[in-house]
Amino acid sequence: MVHAEASPQIEGPYRLDGRYRVKFVQYAPEAPNRSFAGETPFVANLLSARDPRAKPIPLFSAAAKDGQRTVRINGSYLIEVAFGDFPYAMRFTPLR
Repeated sequence: MVHAEASPQIEGPYRLDGRYRVKFVQYAPEAPNRSFAGETPFVANLLSARDPRAKPIPLFSAAAKDGQRTVRINGSYLIEVAFGDFPYAMRFTPLR
């Protein structure tokens, strides 16, 4: 799990090997019922830790409170949250 109060942020490197369900949530402590539909999109990518010239792997680009997707990935990666105006958390759950 990675989390922060603001972006941009880069975390890692993390060794990822296999299929993962990736989920994010962002929240506004001052407005817990905020929908985020009209806010800046939450944008997150995986960056190769070994080759900084490699194309980023997009994870999310969504103006939403939360989201999820499944990825198959192998290698050492940095988790980049490029945009988002609110505190957030992301979780990578291995799948069988």
